[in-house]
Amino acid sequence: MNRDLLLRLALCQELGIQKKWWVLSYAKKYGRETLTFGDLQRLFGYQRFSPRLESSWQALAGDGLAEALTGQDYLTIDSPLYPEQLRQLHYPPLALFYAGRRELLQKRLLGFVGARDASSYGRQVVAKFIPEMVAANYVIVSGLARGIDSYAHMATLASSGFTIGVLGNGLDVCYPAENRRLYEILQKEHLVITEYPLGTPPKKYHFPQRNRIIAGLCKGLCVVEAKARSGSLITAQQALEAGREVFAVPGEILSGRQDGCHSLIQDGAKCVYRPQDLLEELPEF
Repeated sequence: MNRDLLLRLALCQELGIQKKWWVLSYAKKYGRETLTFGDLQRLFGYQRFSPRLESSWQALAGDGLAEALTGQDYLTIDSPLYPEQLRQLHYPPLALFYAGRRELLQKRLLGFVGARDASSYGRQVVAKFIPEMVAANYVIVSGLARGIDSYAHMATLASSGFTIGVLGNGLDVCYPAENRRLYEILQKEHLVITEYPLGTPPKKYHFPQRNRIIAGLCKGLCVVEAKARSGSLITAQQALEAGREVFAVPGEILSGRQDGCHSLIQDGAKCVYRPQDLLEELPEF
């Protein structure tokens, strides 16, 4: 892959990941080292196009690329340090921007996701499971969101383990704002990663893309408290599509808080109610 073109695509905020891969495939097929905006128009058959896309693409030409990368640590997909698990996705991130201990990406990774409006039950489940996962040398991966994500990160810290936060925005943005202290700890002592460059705000459509990174990084994904329609179920589906093990913690049946977990179990996810269940089912490394 041409490195400059790869980074230019990674930094361009007006193209989705699928189109970025189309551009790379086109460039590789025809031996193109660089592409103009006119090339993009012809490639996608645009009759009308976003001025923001043209502005973003032109700004990343020449010296603009080096300037845009200033102050950002990153791994490109052709780096030997890029996690092999993530390369297996259909459309993996072209680059990962990170702050913290990048070596954690090479460890045993286990994802925990669940409800943003988590109940005390959800918090107790996380507090029961995480210490034993940490004792088994798993690094806990989650999305730094409210609820189960935050509880998973905090339970890992309390257990003296390591954790990775995956963002749906640039590294200079803390979302949600109430997680500022947790975010700062992860940046300095653990790891925070994103496929979005500095200055990218959180947008609704970023989070399904963020979720696929959580799913792709991990050998297994554990869902704790999820309603019938939730982002956690999207992450679980992405994990299944990537060939990962998916686990679901059951709960009570009246409030609807666990309906998503129960549906996952009916659809073939492994029902886990003890930490040992997870450890017994996780694939060997």
